[in-house]
Amino acid sequence: MTDPSDSLSLAEQGSGPTDLPPPAPLRIAPQTALFLDFDGTLVEIADHPDDVIVPDTLPEVIASLAQALEGRLALVSGRSIAALEAMLGPLDVAIAGSHGGEFRPAGTDTVAPLAEPLPDRVVAHLSDFASANGNMLVEPKPYSVAVHYRRHPEALKALLTKAEALAHEENLKLKHGKQVVELVMPGSDKGAALTAFMERAEFAGTQPLFLGDDVTDEDAFRVLEGLGGHGVLVGPMRPTAAHRRLPDVAAVHDWLSAALRTHDQSEGN
Repeated sequence: MTDPSDSLSLAEQGSGPTDLPPPAPLRIAPQTALFLDFDGTLVEIADHPDDVIVPDTLPEVIASLAQALEGRLALVSGRSIAALEAMLGPLDVAIAGSHGGEFRPAGTDTVAPLAEPLPDRVVAHLSDFASANGNMLVEPKPYSVAVHYRRHPEALKALLTKAEALAHEENLKLKHGKQVVELVMPGSDKGAALTAFMERAEFAGTQPLFLGDDVTDEDAFRVLEGLGGHGVLVGPMRPTAAHRRLPDVAAVHDWLSAALRTHDQSEGN
C-alpha cells in the first residue's frame, strides 16, 4: 500500500468516494484520446529507477495503440524523454517528459519546453544533502530534480524540510510521490502538458482519458473535467480527482490489450 506520508494535501489531490468503478472498455474511436503515465502505470515501480523492468511487448502495444488512435495518444511521465526512449526505444508517439517540462508532439524530434530549466544550484544543494543523509539517490532532470528515499525512510522528515526551504527560496513546486520528493519548475506539470496536447489539431474535440498512479498525476486528473475527460487512478484507492480506477499495472495492460484485440477484430471484418 502507499505510505500515508506519500501524499499531497487532500485539497491538492481531490476527494471522493471510498472506491471508484473501473473504466469502461477502451474504445478505439475518433473521439478517444489516451494519455498514459509510465512508472506505476505501464511498468511496476522499482527501488531504483534504472531497475524498472519493461515488458518486451510494451513498445509494440504503445505503437499499435497510437496507430489505431491515429496519433491521439501521448506518454506523460515524470521521467525525461531521453530516459523514456532509453527504456522503450525510439517511438513515434507524442511524449511529455519531466512532468510536462519537455513537450514533444508525434512526428517530430523537436522538444518544446513548457518551463524554464532547473537551476544547477538546486541539484547541487539536494545532492549535498542526500550524500550527508545516507547517500540517497538523486535524479536530476531538465526541469526538476527527484530524491528517492525508499532505502532511507528515516531521512524523510529532514528531506522535506530541506526541499520545502529550497522550494520557497527558488520559487519551485514540491511534489511528494511514492518514496520520492521532487522539486519542479513552475509550468512543469502534467496538467499543463495535457492541456497543451489537447490544444493541438490531432487531439481537438476528443474525450481525453489519463491513466496515472501517483499524486504527481493529480495535476492531470484535475484538468480533465474541464476538458470533458476522465482520470483513471492505477493502484490502491486514495483521495484523488480521478473518476475511475484500475487495481494495478497488470490490469492496465489487460485493458489496453483488450482494446487492441477488439479493434483488430473489427478491422478484420
